Amino acid sequence: MDYGPHLDVDDEYGKLVIRMNPPRVTVDNTSSKKATLVKVDSSNRHGSLLEVVQAITDLNLTIRRAYVSSDGEWFMDVFHVVDQDGNKLHDSEVIDRIQQISAGNINKDFRTMSLGAKAFDLWSLRRSVGVQASGVHTTIELIGRNRPGLLSEVFAVLTDLKCNVVAAEVWTHNSRMASVVYITDEATGGPIDDADRLSKIKQLLRYVLKGNRDKRSANTAISLGVTHTERRLHQMMYADRDYDRGDADEEESPSDRRKLQVTVENCTDKGYSVVNVRCKDRPKLLFDTVCTLTDMQYVVFHATLIAEGPEAYQEYYIRHSDGLPISSEAERQRLILCLEAAIKRRNTEGVRLELCCDDRVGLLSDVTRIFRENGLTVTCAEVSTRGSQAVNVFYVMDASGNPVQSRTIEAIRNEIGEAILHVKDDMYSKSSPQDGGKFSFGNIFRSRSEKFLYSLGLIRPDS
Repeated sequence: MDYGPHLDVDDEYGKLVIRMNPPRVTVDNTSSKKATLVKVDSSNRHGSLLEVVQAITDLNLTIRRAYVSSDGEWFMDVFHVVDQDGNKLHDSEVIDRIQQISAGNINKDFRTMSLGAKAFDLWSLRRSVGVQASGVHTTIELIGRNRPGLLSEVFAVLTDLKCNVVAAEVWTHNSRMASVVYITDEATGGPIDDADRLSKIKQLLRYVLKGNRDKRSANTAISLGVTHTERRLHQMMYADRDYDRGDADEEESPSDRRKLQVTVENCTDKGYSVVNVRCKDRPKLLFDTVCTLTDMQYVVFHATLIAEGPEAYQEYYIRHSDGLPISSEAERQRLILCLEAAIKRRNTEGVRLELCCDDRVGLLSDVTRIFRENGLTVTCAEVSTRGSQAVNVFYVMDASGNPVQSRTIEAIRNEIGEAILHVKDDMYSKSSPQDGGKFSFGNIFRSRSEKFLYSLGLIRPDS
């Protein structure tokens, strides 16, 4: 049986094969009435499937169906994609970006495509491989035990250390929090490269992350930012063993378990392990599962994805990178837990709040402080800068993990500004004619986070 060697681009033979057989990408807008077909044929190597899926999702496209076949030294993938409105692709710029993949390393070409999709400024830096961000900002990675107000304290420390947050992504799962934060120097607008200052930033953030309950596993790091942000978050949480249910404060309910089903069985006659995933559909689901399989060193030989309704179905035929199927019950259970965790990490439970306004230093510190003072905790966040505008998304719940009461949402909107903080939830949405988009923090009392900063010596008693 041919176990299908995967090309190593660091190997000279592998590079030669790729140069002789460049990726062939075609966009078919006629074969299907409901979706645009993106077909990719290329020399095969470990990680190629992930790079293709990553590039498509970074163009804000939704994959409705996918068929993957990569036995041998060649892979052939077909993706049925639609835009954010569920329509076939008609944006010529996006179609051109897809078709521009040609000779050379598929990884490099897809990075270029994802960066050029639209004028995203620092938003595009956050969503792509960090080589293009070199010399632009400093990347900080944070991992620790989640608790109400943690994000507020992190942003407050960065503000007091004269750091401007230009982009960030925050995930929470199983009582853990992971974040990748891009900062610049408040004075120069450039990256922070002073070793002593970086050491101080790391030390104080680690102190914040540890709190009173996470003395050992909290960690901060200054990263080169060379890995796709969302892939890096998966890697950080996987290394932190967030998939271990023993770390969770509460057990899942039976109804939650029924919503997500992951099975792994061996197909002994073909030499594969077969992974089946059935769960509620959501954006980037395929990226999350393929990312996890790839980083766990599994090779996808064949796959099918169907996500044309409220539920998504995925089937993968895999082997470990050593060419063997899953060999033990312990490995099978571990893969199931890791895939379940990967699907749940984008914790978008709660009310979605969108903040759009002129960017300024300390904006995130002020906004998250108001969330905290109103008893809210952030379960997921995307922070970005588009030109001079801050475009931020927060998912919030109350401190006990319950839905937020509508009067609390309205109080927060009144305090921050109803014209710039929008609620993307029909239950809470309410038209507000006044306010004009101006911050009206009023006479905010000294919060616990300010007392915490005072104890660190970051603010004066009279500040």
